Amino acid sequence: MTNAIDARHTQVAEAPVSLGAPTAIERIARFVSSVDPADMDDLTIRAAARAFADTFAVSVGARRDPLTGVLRTWTAGEGGAGTIWAGVVPAGCTEERAAHINAAMAHVLDFDDASTVMRGHPSAVLFPAIVAVGESSKATGREVSAAYSVGFEVWMKIARAVSTEHYKLGWHATATLGTIAAAAAVSNLLRLSETEVARALGIAVSQASGTRQAFGTMAKSYQVGAAAAAGLQAARLAQAGLTSSPDALDAAEAGFLALYCVPGARELLDAHLATLGEAPGELLARGVEVKRFPLCYATHRAIALALELREEHSLNAEDIVRVEVETNAHGMEPLIHHRPMTGLEAKFSMEFAVAAALIDGAVRLRSFDTEDVQRPEIQALLRRVVGHEGPGDLNPRWTTMTIQTRDGAVITRTMHDLKGSAQQPLDDTELLAKVVDCYQYAGLEADDGRRFATTCLDWADVDIRELVRSSGVA
Repeated sequence: MTNAIDARHTQVAEAPVSLGAPTAIERIARFVSSVDPADMDDLTIRAAARAFADTFAVSVGARRDPLTGVLRTWTAGEGGAGTIWAGVVPAGCTEERAAHINAAMAHVLDFDDASTVMRGHPSAVLFPAIVAVGESSKATGREVSAAYSVGFEVWMKIARAVSTEHYKLGWHATATLGTIAAAAAVSNLLRLSETEVARALGIAVSQASGTRQAFGTMAKSYQVGAAAAAGLQAARLAQAGLTSSPDALDAAEAGFLALYCVPGARELLDAHLATLGEAPGELLARGVEVKRFPLCYATHRAIALALELREEHSLNAEDIVRVEVETNAHGMEPLIHHRPMTGLEAKFSMEFAVAAALIDGAVRLRSFDTEDVQRPEIQALLRRVVGHEGPGDLNPRWTTMTIQTRDGAVITRTMHDLKGSAQQPLDDTELLAKVVDCYQYAGLEADDGRRFATTCLDWADVDIRELVRSSGVA
């Protein structure tokens, strides 16, 4: 099979990356440069297609978000071939800017997919970076799937070694690890040589940044966009000849692991890289967790419990004295807003999530309009919700809810598996319904959403640029 990008990029014979024991970057580069789209199996292609349909749809739903006005101002008059999926910058922009804006839009509603292992959101970073390059090269769904699976694999291996402690230190893992993974993904799409991929990864390490203090503000989505753009830029710069350190990840004193993580990360990464690329691959073995509710994934089991108990016990807010939510270890870390007054703050509030579910019987995109967040009944009930972490580890995830009512009743239930998780994935009908919901929330036609999703799920030989153009949005 001829890769459309190969025709534009002629590889030259190069010396091996190094003559000694390979560094972490060199081991990753060997894997990235070895993956051929022609070898992609149907299950991997379909998994990537489903993830893209979800990611594109939530970026479309973000058309109503105030962030769109900021982005229009930022890109005014820029021009270029890059396509903005949500159509908020119709004149187009540069490749890097397209990656940045599409990633920010995919993430701002916090409706994009997640990964517990990564402590982050893979698709919102990876697809915008890949597609920004793929549009100009007429890449097919198969080629996009290969690049996505490569980025996902690299991200997962690094995350398995560092994510829990890295995240606990305050780093926004989607932005930091995502930059490195995006560089790997775009490098694969560009068919870079092993040496070039190693350079791209080193450049990406130089740009990895973002902290959790931004949660509940537009800067969180900006960080996700910056990761996509930086990863893309790293691959392009490596292709142009920019050099970087092959020790950038695991150098003892000044490498990424030494600076951003805790002692022992180097040894853990070394162990996890031993299985890099082994079948069936991380995308199929672990998968993504597709959200049913548009807010931080750490709240989702609590929401599901609240909805179940509300219906089964006919609960009214006035009758509830106290709601206690206990989560797995580290389950409360991203939920930093306890008295939210804006939609973005509410997306990182356990108290709001539970109150909205109990009062409204649903948590929807419109639940995060400012006037809805500030409703007196919501603000009153969220003050009776308390959350804390239980013992153990991050995985497996679980949540226990205990509700006390005025008549003295105490209702308790625990939830482990969650619909939309890798263990209980949404079926195609449920995914299609989510796509349509995002389109309609954005004021677009439901039929356009259905057509886009249907085409996307069979995208192996589809030109990605044509898919985006036929979405009814861009």
